[in-house]
Amino acid sequence: MAEGILRHLLKEKGLTAKYHVDSAAIMHWQVGNPIDKRTQAVLKENDIDPFHHVARQITKEDFFRFDFILGMDEYNISDLLSIKPPDSKAQIGLLGSFDSSANDPVIPDPYCSSQSIFHTVYKRCYAACLGFLISNPSRTSL
Repeated sequence: MAEGILRHLLKEKGLTAKYHVDSAAIMHWQVGNPIDKRTQAVLKENDIDPFHHVARQITKEDFFRFDFILGMDEYNISDLLSIKPPDSKAQIGLLGSFDSSANDPVIPDPYCSSQSIFHTVYKRCYAACLGFLISNPSRTSL
């Protein structure tokens, strides 16, 4: 969801050529899965163009390729830090920390929840992605 929102915001602002955006799975069981249909529905409801994505596994090379690798919760961050090569450039952090209006930087995983949580997660991701772009206008990879 966050990838689609960020791509949308970059397109709106004419910045798509300046950033490289990707998303990757931490857990192997996610690899090969398409975007959740409920995520696609919420993106469509918010006029965000559908995009094709098949989950891939995060790699050690990603930590050298990207300036930022952002997770949604503390488990993501812990897992990312445990596989991050010590000499890599990527900054690891919570996407939700870029949402200045949120009391909690954790964005919940809606996968095992009802459709209504997808709307909440959309709002959180949108605010955080917008906050990220405001905070990091010169970064090129996420």
